[in-house]
Amino acid sequence: MKNKYLSNLIDFLSSVECDAFGAGASYGEMMASLVGAMLRLRSSSNKLFCIGNGGSAGISMHMTTDFLKNGRLRTHSMHDPATLTCLANDYGYENVFSKQVEMAADEGDMLIAVSSSGKSENILRAVTLAKEKNCTVVTLSGFERDNPLRRTGDINIYVPCSEYGIVESIHQLILQQAVDELMARNSVEADGN
Repeated sequence: MKNKYLSNLIDFLSSVECDAFGAGASYGEMMASLVGAMLRLRSSSNKLFCIGNGGSAGISMHMTTDFLKNGRLRTHSMHDPATLTCLANDYGYENVFSKQVEMAADEGDMLIAVSSSGKSENILRAVTLAKEKNCTVVTLSGFERDNPLRRTGDINIYVPCSEYGIVESIHQLILQQAVDELMARNSVEADGN
């Protein structure tokens, strides 16, 4: 018997819409652009930041760890509870990520912004500031086709679905694939030494 949920997940994964550096892109082209940008990030010793709220925060925290350990990227967690509550208390929750970008991000760093709805004010503000600081911005969104986050990054990944579980699962899968691609590159580099 076919599992309807998994079937829907595969269908939506097949319909993910991507663009990279101002042009429409197939899934494969987007992944190549994403991994290429991460390899450049690694070679320049710049930092990677991942942000999200709720389930997207869980994805962001998981991927911060995986990109550090397995992707060999310099990552910086933006979800420390003491930091979030301090900044929310002093600057408002809408600024918890943008204040961290302001204080910790440098030109050439990368911000991965994960938001199922693409409407979270704190995500949008951080993206705006990261772009002003000449960081590479990667967005992952879903729900409405015209959500405000969808086309704000250098690499944009949109899941045309309004179910949290499907959107979040696909966002996690895509980022995990990027880590696996980096790990494969690590193996090739290790064999070449």
